[in-house]
Amino acid sequence: MIKTHSLVHNNIADFFRPLIVVVTGLHFQSWCLKKAHYLVYYKVPKRIRQYVDKMIQNSGPGMKILLMDLKTTAVVSSVYAQSEIMQKEVYLCDRLDNFKNRDPLRHLKCLTFLRPTDENIHLLCTELRMPLYGQYFLHWTNIISKADVKRLAEADEHEVVREINEFFADYIPINPHSFITNIPHGPIFSEVDLMDDKTAHSIGMALMSFLLSVKKFPLIRYTDWSLPCQKLADKVQNLMNKESNLFDFPQRQGKPVLLILDRRDDCVTPLLNQWTYQAMVHELLTIKNHRVNLANAPDIPKDFREVVLSPEHDTFFAENLYADFGTVGQSLRQLVEKFQEKAKSHQKVESIEDMKNFIEHYPHFKQMSGTVSKHVAVVGELARLNEQHNLLEVSELEQEISCHSNHSQNLPRLKQIVANPKVRDIDALRLVLLYALRYETHSNNDIMGLVTKLKGRGTSEENIALVRSFLKFGGAKKRKSDLFGSDPVAVTRRFIKGLQGVENIYTQHNPWIKGIIEDLMKGKLKESQFPYFNYTGQRGQTATMDPNYRPPEVIVFILGGITYEEALAIHNINRTENRLCVVMGGTAMHNMASFLEEVKSTFSRKQGDFDGV
Repeated sequence: MIKTHSLVHNNIADFFRPLIVVVTGLHFQSWCLKKAHYLVYYKVPKRIRQYVDKMIQNSGPGMKILLMDLKTTAVVSSVYAQSEIMQKEVYLCDRLDNFKNRDPLRHLKCLTFLRPTDENIHLLCTELRMPLYGQYFLHWTNIISKADVKRLAEADEHEVVREINEFFADYIPINPHSFITNIPHGPIFSEVDLMDDKTAHSIGMALMSFLLSVKKFPLIRYTDWSLPCQKLADKVQNLMNKESNLFDFPQRQGKPVLLILDRRDDCVTPLLNQWTYQAMVHELLTIKNHRVNLANAPDIPKDFREVVLSPEHDTFFAENLYADFGTVGQSLRQLVEKFQEKAKSHQKVESIEDMKNFIEHYPHFKQMSGTVSKHVAVVGELARLNEQHNLLEVSELEQEISCHSNHSQNLPRLKQIVANPKVRDIDALRLVLLYALRYETHSNNDIMGLVTKLKGRGTSEENIALVRSFLKFGGAKKRKSDLFGSDPVAVTRRFIKGLQGVENIYTQHNPWIKGIIEDLMKGKLKESQFPYFNYTGQRGQTATMDPNYRPPEVIVFILGGITYEEALAIHNINRTENRLCVVMGGTAMHNMASFLEEVKSTFSRKQGDFDGV
């Protein structure tokens, strides 16, 4: 039986610093880390992997089953393949809510890795009253209340629980420098620009979980005009104050800054077609929990209708995440040639020595074969979609609209492309939305004429209504950012860039957040637009805060979701700084399709004609 006692705080060096409550009879103990290299903090997938390793290690030797919920399944699968975790004596992985279909296996140790939700607490209490396994080691991805610990203690009638641990992993790692919360919440934005308390609490808890996992107690800055950003800043600050004992770790070189931004300040980036490998796959095929569905690709082999693309488990993918599509094709060709050489060497099995070499190298050969076949299938489908739907022509005009103000040339080209039957409906809509955002205030804009052309090609009324919704969501009257560079300094920067030229006309665009982060790191970010949130939970700047403060590390969080193009921008900033100093998070990882759904959820009106702006 578990009984709750007061926590005894001890300083024990370890790989990480979650609050870990180790239950052995009546003994509770809190562990914390005092030594770790700060570069490790921002290896986001590595942090989650360390948690899983420690969870398995703490349970001791013996066969194990890992029980998860829907969200933690995505967390674990982002850093561990099932075959890999089986090598650590975890022979079964299942869902907590699958109780009726799981057989009693008393010889197994059960590791649970769950979010501390009411549903999970209820399901686990039910299982503890009728345990299927010999021992239970309970792990939570965020803070669990004393009341819930008491409920679990009362349900543990058979005294099978050995540990209760809090591992702060209430987020999904995407890349070494990016993550998403990906937790259930209501609409973030609304027509009245308010975010409900439950949504703010859910996102705030997930963000606090990330801060604890990377051991950061940051200063908070936020988008001043955005009420949702202000509310989240307030929620995170209050949570940090409430759990101040958990944030008691040393600061080596000044406080980091958590910068909370509003997606509505930049609606252009999620609309653009992409030409780097990871971003292009997500835009055209969609990456969900590192899985890509190729079922709609013609003549795809059965084994490749769904493939896994994870930089943690796929060296080729990791090396080409940010490579442009042409470079990926060249790298894939080299990989295929290398594989062909390996295949030829395996065909010559004439002696015992040849047989030994074949057996020794066969696992690597088989893995290489799977990697080659997988990426040939993915790249082949990307190439097919590009050719079939004129994506190069579409993307070139996207870049022209988003990066250059040349209305007289852009409008005729846009009308021509929208009328082209080879162009997909979503790409025609994409171009019209970009045009509407760019030229909303232009005296000669022809938004109505373009909407008429969309209707003429059979675009649905729901998507027609999006043109109006987009301008209400992130148009000139809503956003406060200088998105298209009307500021004289921004115009000068664009002019100089134009003189220097660009390497690729399809990747001219730079996300808005790139300039924001660079200004913050230089101590030039305007405090009037991005104020500090003080320690008392009140809006405004603290008395001792230097307005030109240059933080050593930045955590930028975008309410409304992030994109892979922005992840590339963060990667390039870190590469320029030659250190991992910036990490980015958001409520979702968007492509255009998911971003359209985000905008639709903001407005109750789903259908209706576009009747002017």
